[in-house]
Amino acid sequence: MAKIVFMGTPEFALPSLRGLISAHDVLAVVTQPDRVAGRHRQLRQSPVKQLALSAGIPVFQPMRIREPAAIEALREFDAELFVVVAFGQILPQSVLDLPRFGTINVHASLLPRWRGAAPIQVAICAGDVESGVTIMLLDAGLDTGPMLAQRSVKLSCDETGKSLHDKLSKTGAELLLDTLPKYLSGEITPRAQDESLATYAPRIRKEEGEIDWLQPAEVIDRHVRAFTPWPGTYTQWEGKELKVASGRTGDGKAAPGEVVESSGMVAIGTGEGLYLPEELQVAGKKRLSIADFVNGYRDFLGAQLG
Repeated sequence: MAKIVFMGTPEFALPSLRGLISAHDVLAVVTQPDRVAGRHRQLRQSPVKQLALSAGIPVFQPMRIREPAAIEALREFDAELFVVVAFGQILPQSVLDLPRFGTINVHASLLPRWRGAAPIQVAICAGDVESGVTIMLLDAGLDTGPMLAQRSVKLSCDETGKSLHDKLSKTGAELLLDTLPKYLSGEITPRAQDESLATYAPRIRKEEGEIDWLQPAEVIDRHVRAFTPWPGTYTQWEGKELKVASGRTGDGKAAPGEVVESSGMVAIGTGEGLYLPEELQVAGKKRLSIADFVNGYRDFLGAQLG
């Protein structure tokens, strides 16, 4: 049983933290400061903080982990190992070197493919047939440290950002708990990543959710699925933002962005093939099935989007 300080923030980190609490001595949890969120602009605790408090584990929330006072506070925990799962701040070498066994990270890709902040969404957008998780030792680079273990996960044809997030969150926790005893006992030799295979998945901006109807329908479908639930995908219609919540590809042809009827279905022209929306939402309104949407917005057929 190792003495661990856990660093994480969103829901993705919860299965890993639960597993560590059951199998190891979690001395403290480090998470991002409470943020103002929601319609009423109230302070909201991170999912990891909520779990830690419910388990009676001390919580540390530094604004900047690299500040001397934060580093000294971490030193005082006297942990043997730091475990990082989607923490949200880059750790300096002075933090990584504090624990005897270093700092381990659970990363949501098969490194060195998709280093960076958004490996889940980018894997779907790229049309990857598999993803996975990597347990690695952190160094000062961007997901460049040596690897301890990997486990792959197949992507389904209807995979979304949410479904892959949940798969990798669970798989990551399982692999972490399998790997830790072997690493701590010296059974695992860390292996370097192949730099020639490295690809990157930078942080996603909300504006990247806008659909380009000149793209093939298959690319648009992956885009919509990858960005579900966040940041979501949208297009412009009559000066309003129209959210495209779900859909699928279809055969046929229409001008890119043109809303047509094809074989009794509502379809949107793309650069190649048709996209068949299944759920739409005008900004500020309720999400509707395509049938209800067309009933409510009679001028949608024949519209030009984008």
